[in-house]
This record gives sequence, C-alpha cells and structure tokens, in this order.
Amino acid sequence: MIEKRSFESLGHADHGWLNARHHFSFANYYDPRRMGWGALRVWNDDEIAANSGFPPHPHRDMEIITYVRQGAITHQDSMGNTGRTAAGDVQVMSAGTGVRHAEYNLEPETTTLFQIWIEPKRPGGAPSWGAKPFPKGDRSGRFVTLASGFADEIEAGALPIRADARVLGATLKAGESLDYDLGQGRHAYLVPATGAVDVDGTALKARDGAALTGGDTIRITAREDAELVMVDSE
Repeated sequence: MIEKRSFESLGHADHGWLNARHHFSFANYYDPRRMGWGALRVWNDDEIAANSGFPPHPHRDMEIITYVRQGAITHQDSMGNTGRTAAGDVQVMSAGTGVRHAEYNLEPETTTLFQIWIEPKRPGGAPSWGAKPFPKGDRSGRFVTLASGFADEIEAGALPIRADARVLGATLKAGESLDYDLGQGRHAYLVPATGAVDVDGTALKARDGAALTGGDTIRITAREDAELVMVDSE
C-alpha cells in the first residue's frame, strides 16, 4: 500500500527566517491522520535563511537525524559538541535523558535540510551526537544506510541511532530502477529530495512523501535524475 503526500498538502509554517513544511503533525500543524508512520514521528522540510537558525532548546527521548540538502548547518550542544554538517552529509543526535542544542545556518546562502525524528527503542540513556559525510557517488543506483539501529549496519559505517530503524539514501539516473525489500510489519517513508520517481506506479515529484506498508518489494524508477531519502522503521 502506498499513501502519497504531495508537497502542497504538507503542513506549512513561515517564520521569516524559517520556511518549514511538515510531513507529520508538528508544532501548530495538527492533522490526526498524520501523527507518524511506525516509529517515525517527524519529517520536516526546512529552509533556513542565511545567518539565522534555531537557538538553544531542549530535547529528550528522541533520535534526531539531519540530512542537509543545500548549504550547511552548524551544531552546538550542552555536551560540548560543535560541528558543521554540509550538503550531502548527515548528523545524528540521540537526545536520551536530555540535551540542549542549537542549529545555526552561518552560511551566506539559504540552507535546506530534512529533519527526521524517530522514537527510540527505550527511553533514557546518555545523550550523544555524531556526523559524517556520505558521498553521493557511493549511493549511485543503490540505497546506502546513513543511520541505523542495527549493529551490522553501524559496523559497516552507518551513524548509530537507538531505534529499530534505518535511514537510507540513494541517487538514480533517469530511467534507472531500484528495488527495496520492505519486511512484513515494517513501515517506510520515502521522499525524493530532488528529481521525480515512480514508486510501484505512483508518481512522486521532489519533496513529495510516500508512506509505504511492509510485506513486499518496492520498485522505484526515476523519471528524472533523483536523490532519495527513506526511513524504514518498525
């Protein structure tokens, strides 16, 4: 089963410095039909103006993954971590028992990113943060696991999260296809960051979302060169 969520149908909040689209209920946007998908609770499509950003604020008991699409984001947190994550790179913060962090766009251009929140397998634990590059060339024609709660995928280079979930990225040339086996009882949420694809015959353009139900093989075919991000969760 595929439920398409067009970009135009998403929740919208324009704060001037932040222009945000919400795939799921978030802040002042509430839709009882869009409260999450499996363990996935938030997928925000954010445009952050130059020299602005999110001032320090708290989180707890959430896995927060930031996928930068354009520009860069600079992270600071109460654990003493600082870091700049540029386009194509990924950062992960496990909020655990509690952490304060800030995310600033210190660049001279707008930064665009996906911010993804996934519920952890269990509450608590010490907070942590990490980031790394994932070259798009390595994702050509295949999904690469960017963040994962599974030990073998972490050992293979994925950033660790404390959830029964994985975040994947892929790039496809126009006309290429990619199959993904989504296990029984699993939930996937797919968003083309750029380009256009067909997912089992359902057309998605850039920044549309698709909620997918497990138990079958998904075929993704690019109608245009495309960059894909997907969450596979319990």
